[in-house]
Amino acid sequence: MSAPLILIDADVLGRHRTGDETYVEQLLHNLPALGPDLRYAAVTRHPELLPASIEPIRLGTSSQELRMAIRMPLLLRRVKPALAHFLHALPPFRPCPAVVTVQDISFENDPLAMPRKDRLVFKAMVPRAVRNADVVLTISERSRDDIVAAYGVPASKVVSTPLGVDPAFTPGDGEPGDYLLVVGAVTPRKNPLAAALAAQRLGKRLVVAGPITDEALADKLRVLGAELRGYVTKEELVELYRGAQVLLFPSRYEGFGLPPLEAMACGTPVVCSPDPALRELGIGAALFASDDELPAAVETILADRESYVRASLARARAYSWQETARRVKDVYLRVLSGRPL
Repeated sequence: MSAPLILIDADVLGRHRTGDETYVEQLLHNLPALGPDLRYAAVTRHPELLPASIEPIRLGTSSQELRMAIRMPLLLRRVKPALAHFLHALPPFRPCPAVVTVQDISFENDPLAMPRKDRLVFKAMVPRAVRNADVVLTISERSRDDIVAAYGVPASKVVSTPLGVDPAFTPGDGEPGDYLLVVGAVTPRKNPLAAALAAQRLGKRLVVAGPITDEALADKLRVLGAELRGYVTKEELVELYRGAQVLLFPSRYEGFGLPPLEAMACGTPVVCSPDPALRELGIGAALFASDDELPAAVETILADRESYVRASLARARAYSWQETARRVKDVYLRVLSGRPL
């Protein structure tokens, strides 16, 4: 008798969706190593990006709405998985239990979280997915509390599975460079303008790595002297972290905060906003500062950088993708067995 098949919707692979893509990529690499009691397949338009241990199922369409409403239900009936795992949305018809990952619900509270059209789509599909899923996965206690409060679902239905750090993110051998770093999409929610103003006040270079989704904001950053790299590969990102004096992460809202964790794993100190998820992540290692306090926080770190490097490395060791995958697999097994969470 073959092991139960878990189908994971991996449509984000190859689409430069930063946090979502990293999440799916790492689950696909780490879940099979946890044992042969489950089998895994991934639905994707890029089978070449899957590990050899994952069965590829190609599904592409010009319309995401058509994909989820019609093509995905048909695929589920054909493949017959024991359980399916989706991000943010569920197909309206499905013949098996489903788990949905909702990383955060910034779109519910922040009009600047994403473009208006995308925000309206998320506000329509995420609440429905949360209510209809067998289990909701999220990535921090902050996001878990937000989801329970916003959608009125039982707290027992929402499980926090914190993210991990890719083993590629390690300290380098050389000395840091002469720049401050921002990592994340160029959007108002990430608040890179505050970082650019802080760098200008300090007389320091600012490098911004992440896809540009707001051209007007990008232009403002360039006027302030920021160097915009756009989307960078993992290898390029590792080198940027290693060369940075400090990572600035003044985000207005986070579900977790993967760039600060990656930076800490590279031995790069972090200054970030006092967002609840970032406090949860960076306690004992990062400095938390409002926009106006960013320059002073950077100076505090640079005055005793080695102490913050040691604290950052210690904090990063508390997070691994293997542990994330273990927690996710435990949810799969509990859903399949009918055991309470």
